[in-house]
Amino acid sequence: MQESIRWYAVYTKSRQEKALTARLLAKGIEAWIPLHKTLRQWSDRKKMVEEPLIRSYVFVKILPMQYDDVLHTPGAVRYIWFGGGPAAIPDIQMDLLKTIAGAGVETEVISSNLKPGLPVKIIAGPLSGLTGELVYHAGRNRVIVRIDHLEQVISLSVPAGLVEVRVTK
Repeated sequence: MQESIRWYAVYTKSRQEKALTARLLAKGIEAWIPLHKTLRQWSDRKKMVEEPLIRSYVFVKILPMQYDDVLHTPGAVRYIWFGGGPAAIPDIQMDLLKTIAGAGVETEVISSNLKPGLPVKIIAGPLSGLTGELVYHAGRNRVIVRIDHLEQVISLSVPAGLVEVRVTK
């Protein structure tokens, strides 16, 4: 059986998507990250920057014999696995992802592990550290913060990228 070249997702070290992609391309390995433009504000200015659409992921198109070469590249952590091995991504899905990334429309990737009712924690911004419960309302993610002793509920809109699932024991 002849092995075929396929797309795979590689999980990266934090904020290493662009650097890993450059290193893989320098090795002659086809690598790609979907980027989107976003407005960033610093204390003294605002600027449009290109950021990864899907954080900590780089996509590579390789033969199975190239698996280790990718993983031995600084910045690579592991392949995304499904069904007992690295998950091959169909070309049609990669083409769709490339179309979305190139369309220039505002996009937000929401983790599929965010489900209504889960306890969540805000991880960035002025509300960092606040905990609550995730609900869906009018197609937007909302974090519900309960103030128990006041018997009140406060609902606020928080971008999904600023929320992580809180582990409860």
